[in-house]
Amino acid sequence: MAYKQLFVRELKERYKQLCAAIHPTPFVGDTLHCVDKVFVDGGIEYLAESWVPLGSYHLLFHESHLKSNRKILIGQPGFGKSTLAIRYANDWCNGVQGSYLKNVEILVLLQLRKLGGVASIYTAIKRSLSTRSQLTDNDIESIIQSSSSVVFILDGFDEYPHTESSPKTDVMKIILSEMFQQFEVILTTRYLPKRYPSETLQYRLTGFDERAQDEYITKAVVENDEIVAGRMKMLLQENPIIQEICQVPLFCTMFVHLSQKNKDLQTFSTLTSFFENTMTYFQMNVRSKVGDKTLHKYCTFDESDVELDKIAFEGLSKDNQQIVWKKQELIERLGEDVYDQYLRIGILAEDEIMEHGDRSSYPCQSEASFCHKIFCEWYAARHLAKCDPKKLNEVLRLVNLLDLQYCFRFACGLNRDMAGKVIEFVKKRGGEKVAILCFLELGSMAEDAVDTVKDLCRGKIQFDEEDSKLLHRSTVQLLEIASSKNISISYVELNKCYSTIDLTCKSHLQLKSNLCLPVLVTLRYLAINGDGKEINAEEFAAILQYSSKCRAMQVLWLTDHVLPHTVQAESVSILRSRRATVMWCPKTGYQRYQLNLQSCQWQHTYKSLSGRNEKRVMTFDDYQRVVAKCRQKRN
Repeated sequence: MAYKQLFVRELKERYKQLCAAIHPTPFVGDTLHCVDKVFVDGGIEYLAESWVPLGSYHLLFHESHLKSNRKILIGQPGFGKSTLAIRYANDWCNGVQGSYLKNVEILVLLQLRKLGGVASIYTAIKRSLSTRSQLTDNDIESIIQSSSSVVFILDGFDEYPHTESSPKTDVMKIILSEMFQQFEVILTTRYLPKRYPSETLQYRLTGFDERAQDEYITKAVVENDEIVAGRMKMLLQENPIIQEICQVPLFCTMFVHLSQKNKDLQTFSTLTSFFENTMTYFQMNVRSKVGDKTLHKYCTFDESDVELDKIAFEGLSKDNQQIVWKKQELIERLGEDVYDQYLRIGILAEDEIMEHGDRSSYPCQSEASFCHKIFCEWYAARHLAKCDPKKLNEVLRLVNLLDLQYCFRFACGLNRDMAGKVIEFVKKRGGEKVAILCFLELGSMAEDAVDTVKDLCRGKIQFDEEDSKLLHRSTVQLLEIASSKNISISYVELNKCYSTIDLTCKSHLQLKSNLCLPVLVTLRYLAINGDGKEINAEEFAAILQYSSKCRAMQVLWLTDHVLPHTVQAESVSILRSRRATVMWCPKTGYQRYQLNLQSCQWQHTYKSLSGRNEKRVMTFDDYQRVVAKCRQKRN
């Protein structure tokens, strides 16, 4: 019992250090924040038949979510996975009222990026404790095995040094439920592991909506100063690119903390320009705080960025990504003065790690890593942007598209002459949406990237309900450029993101993201897939008129909508003269109907007794039966 109490006390000491040392940005006047001050609740969904809002981070442990004790929490880069993990540790340490963790005996929080070469979970836990701890691996094993309630939070599977093809570590056994089946386990990651138990529950972070942005500004930045808060919120509203980039919590915290001191951050138009300006500000801020005797050390600092670029790229381009380095290794490559400056800025961070072995007291070594993996991607992208064009494809194959989309995006923004080849490579590898985000990084040069626009518009372009507003805006911008340059747009598909249509001039479709898809004169095929929405005669007529204004439109296809039985619209004659096709599938898997553009009635094709394909008009009784089924399914 005494050992367990000691173990719990040491865990809480460690977690309280983590909770009190949150960096909203790499450099904010050397200020550390408590997790209570920077954490904003909300923005979590869980997967049922579809993604459903969770309401609060506390509910992850609600009884309705306890049917499985294996949970995976997915979050894009910078969405706050690690901050949430630390918040759970905070709740356990302080016995927060209303938290399930209040009654848990032991909470184990492990940052997986620090566990290179560690196979034993007990050694991993030992390494997370204070270097003064006298507990041994055997002590920890005995304590864990004798405990009735334990929660494991395994943070950062995408940064775990051991690949899934490597010999199984205890961490992999826990994820696969081959170890500690009786305990609650939460795994945070950018992407799903290749293997995990089928009963695993899935959750995802959705970022900062406008409410969360407002709450963060009020809570963490201006400390209830309504005037300053109002000014900050106005900045977000005035620049839609800023507002959308700030849906990523990391970028939101960087922007709201730094824009008060750096006015240039208020006018950027791409993520690359935001990062360039931010990194320059970090360096200048440190330089302004050092004395003349120290300033000369910066003479080679910018040159040393080249070496850090190379280090970052080498780390991320390995099959088993390296994102943690021995301190001495970096000093040898960068030079001690430059290494110290990166630490001072906050781009690099140090950690004392205990070597593992069989002794109760372990020697320590210093390890260093980037403050956040996105910063590692930034420096890797700088190296990629300087790549020899002849070797570009060979080099790009080394970068994991699934995991490192920011590296590709930054590279396009840093070297716009090379961007076309990068975008082509990304698209061929199945990264159509990443390719569109890369295209946005071209900024004002996007208008002139005709070959890139042609390539992107050659295949299907999708708008999905779960896409970020920034991705929707980037896609609309791409399509507008294609239409204005008379570039053919093959296929646009709206998946559960169509909201309504402008009924006045029928000149744009409104998306649920509050963005508008204008008339695209070169669009050939438009598919609008819904969620059972009922579209009345006036709205459907407006959709047909919009389609007629898209002069190249050959096919309009609507699925999972309830449409009117007949339609009266002037635009039908235009579509008929163009020999266009209008199709309707009331529900996925149902009978498909084609609009007869002469009679304005729905009809379907069936095989007659003679074996020929015949057309049959949809009667009103047929229509009522179909609509009743659709409504029943929806309810």
